Amino acid sequence: MGRNKSKSTLGIILLGLIIAAVVYVNTSLRFEKNPAVITMENNGYWNLEKSLELNIDDESGVKAYKITFQSSEGESTLAYEQLIDPAKSLKLEVKPPRSAFTLKDNEVTVSVEVRDASSWNFLKGNTVIKNFNISIDKRRPSTSIISNSYGIQKGGAALVIFKATDENLKEIYIETNTQKKFIPQTFYKEGYYISLLAWPITSDSFDAKIIATDNAGNIKKTHIPLYLKAKKYKLSKIKISDQFLKGKIADLAEEFQETQGVFDPIEQFKIINETVRAKNEKLIHSLASVVSEEQVDNFNIDKMYPLKNAKVVASFGDHRKYLYEGKEISESYHLGLDLASNAMASIKPQNGGKVVYADYNGLYGNMPLIDHGLGLYTLYGHCSSVNVNTGDETSAKISIANTGKSGYAMGDHLHFGVLVQGVEVHPEEWMDTQWIKLNITDVINESKKIIDKS
Repeated sequence: MGRNKSKSTLGIILLGLIIAAVVYVNTSLRFEKNPAVITMENNGYWNLEKSLELNIDDESGVKAYKITFQSSEGESTLAYEQLIDPAKSLKLEVKPPRSAFTLKDNEVTVSVEVRDASSWNFLKGNTVIKNFNISIDKRRPSTSIISNSYGIQKGGAALVIFKATDENLKEIYIETNTQKKFIPQTFYKEGYYISLLAWPITSDSFDAKIIATDNAGNIKKTHIPLYLKAKKYKLSKIKISDQFLKGKIADLAEEFQETQGVFDPIEQFKIINETVRAKNEKLIHSLASVVSEEQVDNFNIDKMYPLKNAKVVASFGDHRKYLYEGKEISESYHLGLDLASNAMASIKPQNGGKVVYADYNGLYGNMPLIDHGLGLYTLYGHCSSVNVNTGDETSAKISIANTGKSGYAMGDHLHFGVLVQGVEVHPEEWMDTQWIKLNITDVINESKKIIDKS
């Protein structure tokens, strides 16, 4: 009896040990069964210049990996490593093979084999092989300028029309030395593009390049040959009076959230002139940076003069420095043209468009903003009343608002602004029929003739 009981006890212990061993093998990280996860950051294209980024993740750690490159010329090893200390996460750069320069293949395979540090599979670990089929594209996009405005002045605009082709074309834009990106629209026929450009009033120099990139990362940069016209703008030193601070500024300070709890008149003025202004202009720039994806065949724009019998009372580009008791306390740029005629005069733009904003905007007061196409917008500030709503389509010479002194305005007038993809430009260029003809209409007509002959 005792011997049988001992055997039974021993059997139970052995069974328990077996069960415990099975549970341990199936739950222990040391015996994990999951192969490594391999991911490669690519979109299916490779120019064989830049390295590809490879990520390997494994629960028990990567013990070894091998990366091979397979083409019509055979197979070559790009990387191989056995790790003394297994890594749970690896970030690797897959460099092109030495034969990349002479390779003629349009498609290749990058094969990644990984073995982990698990004791599963009789201590051999888990092994996985993942193949990445990649298209090879070593050719840069092709770009050529068809026509462009002869020149551009500081604070002004210009037009460029160009051709860009690539079977794997990814992105096209125009980048300036101020890091501003202008987005072109398709023009007239497939493969052609058109865009307005703008030289910001705050930049002393200007340079613009067409940037074309493809899916493989190839980049083509083409300089736009514009003659740069220097232009000096007015510098005004404006003395701030106590009467102004206790009057207009005190009234505005009650309105804006940014000045709540601020009681120092000078600080109120600085916040309104700088912080609130920046907020208002950020909204304007955002709204006026939207460019349609529709194809452009023509762009007929009439000279802009929205206020009949108006007098210019403040110029565009005026650099204003504000002084209090002889000390400079703030500064700003006047980014529009102030026009005045009769009080609450009717504002009738000479070009139709889509109203993208028709509401109150801080220092600009009641402010309609109209999209005329091709990234060209007009702004109407300080209105006493607005006769259009956001989303309306307006026709030329229809009254959209009336002049006033809402916002940061001392007297009844219209703050007339013109923007190109969110950049304020000289309104007087767009008030000049001859300038529009030479820089816009003629460039478009000349380009269409060239394209038709090609």
